[in-house]
Amino acid sequence: MFDSHCHLAGEEYVGDLNAVIGRARAAGLSGALVILGAEDQSEVGRAATVASAWDQVRFSVGVHPHQAGQFAADPAEAARRVQAVIEAQPLSRAVGEIGLDYHYDFSPRDVQQQVFREQIRLAGRLRLPIVIHTREAEEDTFRILEEERAREVGGVFHCFTGNRETAARCLDLGFYLSLAGIVTFPKALELKEVAKAVPLDRLLVETDSPFLAPVPYRGKRNEPAHVKRVVEAVAELRGTTATEIAGATGQNHVRLFNP
Repeated sequence: MFDSHCHLAGEEYVGDLNAVIGRARAAGLSGALVILGAEDQSEVGRAATVASAWDQVRFSVGVHPHQAGQFAADPAEAARRVQAVIEAQPLSRAVGEIGLDYHYDFSPRDVQQQVFREQIRLAGRLRLPIVIHTREAEEDTFRILEEERAREVGGVFHCFTGNRETAARCLDLGFYLSLAGIVTFPKALELKEVAKAVPLDRLLVETDSPFLAPVPYRGKRNEPAHVKRVVEAVAELRGTTATEIAGATGQNHVRLFNP
């Protein structure tokens, strides 16, 4: 069982990192993909501490759309920054999270789009998969993925929250879908239908820690150990066992991120 998306190098875990990792291992986790913001020097610096504490973590490096505005004058600099971090961190396995976020619009949309494009191109050059964040920006996200031939690099739509139609578009591009704690929320009815329908060989599970803690931890700081609850919820929805979901999603994680 793997947590395919968490922010374990964030400042939220500085005070009790070893305890958090201990709980993850006790829950049965084999490892995790830890997301690093390339523009956040403190977070990048903490990656070595995380790797030392948990030798089964791997990293994905990107400039999130919220931070894309920092590179408005030179969007290509975002990709150069990501590449520099990847080259300095040998456990890097993906580019991300990258994409578009029109819900908050913390960065101008045209800048988000160009920074997104530059990072997809980088992933192509490095032959790494991409980890996609998209919120209220699906049409532009799919358009850019098609125009930049992202199906050739592949990757995952992290924390997927769309409906079955959107899921089908992601799958048609050859991407994986990753489900987070939202699938345990009582009102997430469309997402529960997606969880039932996604082919098992294209499914990942994640926590997006420290965000989006699943029921019954909702409202508290999330952590990788809680991916077990996501696995259990998906298994219940699909009428199968947590062991099967953990095994299948674990194989998918290894296939995509090659720990």
